[in-house]
This record gives sequence, structure tokens and C-alpha cells, in this order.
Amino acid sequence: MATATTRPAAAWKEDPTRPFAAASPSVYPATDEEAATTSRWRSMQYLRKRQCLIGCCGCCATTVVLVGIVILVLALTVFKVKNPELTMNRVTLEGLGSDLGTAQHPVSVNATLSADISLRNPNVASFKFDRSETDFYYLGETVGVAYAPEGEVDAERTVRMNVTLDVLADRISPKVNTSEIIFGQDYNLTSYTEITGRVNVLGIYKRELDIKMNCSIILEVGALSSTVQSKSTSCVANVS
Repeated sequence: MATATTRPAAAWKEDPTRPFAAASPSVYPATDEEAATTSRWRSMQYLRKRQCLIGCCGCCATTVVLVGIVILVLALTVFKVKNPELTMNRVTLEGLGSDLGTAQHPVSVNATLSADISLRNPNVASFKFDRSETDFYYLGETVGVAYAPEGEVDAERTVRMNVTLDVLADRISPKVNTSEIIFGQDYNLTSYTEITGRVNVLGIYKRELDIKMNCSIILEVGALSSTVQSKSTSCVANVS
């Protein structure tokens, strides 16, 4: 009976007739051309990504610069807060009359003074103002104080306010005499008006404004005249 012979493991390894292990069919060594092609493809991908990144950064920077320029132009032109213009158009004395008074005040002067005031808003937003006060003076003495209620002036609009007050007879009567009232004379009045308000442009540009106006008014009182209008009015307004 034939018996199988066993060979040591070392003999199997040294046997020249033993076939080599077959190479894996999925593994192929890369050639130089394929390696170069792969390298070029990766380089192109990197360049594309870099160009896209540079393009995006450039677009963002350009957008920021353009927006900044637009905001700057608007801030210096359209959205720039301009000073409102306060003007006293006319002053009228109504119901002017005089009679004999007391020993201290030989002449009693009675009159109602009305002032026509305009407030122009040149801004693109409305101007809201608080309650204002106008003081009238004759020869350094306060002869009347008028008040105007709070209000609002729309964008690029003008409002007119008529303030009326009774002349303080005890203040003006010591300064005049009967002949001046009957035969006529020019009376120099001065006034001081102060208005505070604010302009709010889109909630971005806000500015508090304080308008102060001093006026010099000449009233020409004719003989037997009960209504007198201002002969001339000169005003200087300051805005801070």
C-alpha cells in the first residue's frame, strides 16, 4: 500500500516548481503618464477653487465699497439734515386805542398784537417742534408774550403760525404820550422767538435743533387808525 510522503514546509518554499501567487486583478501599477494626468487634474481643481474664492472675496469687497459710497453720498446730500428757516412775515396791531389813565400812567394804551410767523422745513424728513414762545419788547420793556403750540412740519413744506397777544398797557403807557398816538409815529418793536425740535431721517440720522430768531419791527401808527401793520421787519435767525 502506497503511503503519501510529507515534505517539510521549508522544502515547499524552496521548490522551484511551485507556482507564484497570482496578482490581484484590481491593482495596477500607475504609469508616469497617468500620474502626470492626475497631478494636472488636481492642480486645475485647486486653481478653480482659488479663483472662485478670490472672485467671491472681490465681489464682497466691491459690494461693501459701493454700499459705503452710496451711504456717504446720501449722507452728504439727500439725508443731510438742513437748518429749518424761521421768518416773521408781518406784525399787526388791532384795536389800537388810548384814553386817559391814572396819575402814574397818563395814557392807557390798549391793543392786540398778532404776528404771522413761517417755518420752512427743507429736509426729506418731517420736523417736529415743541411749544414755542415769542417775546415782544418796546424800549427794552416786555410788552407781551405769545405762545404757539407744538406741531410738525412735513418734509419740504412750510407752515404758518399766527400768534396773538394782548399788549401789556402798564408796560407801554409810560413810554408814550397822547400826541404820539393821535398824530402818528413810527414805533420800534423787537421780538425774540425760540423753537426747539428734532429731525429724524429713517431712524438713522437724528438731530436736535434749537432755532432762535431776533427781529426788529417798525410799526407806523397813523392818525385815527385802529389797525396798524408793520412798516418793515428785519430778522436774524440762528440754528444750533
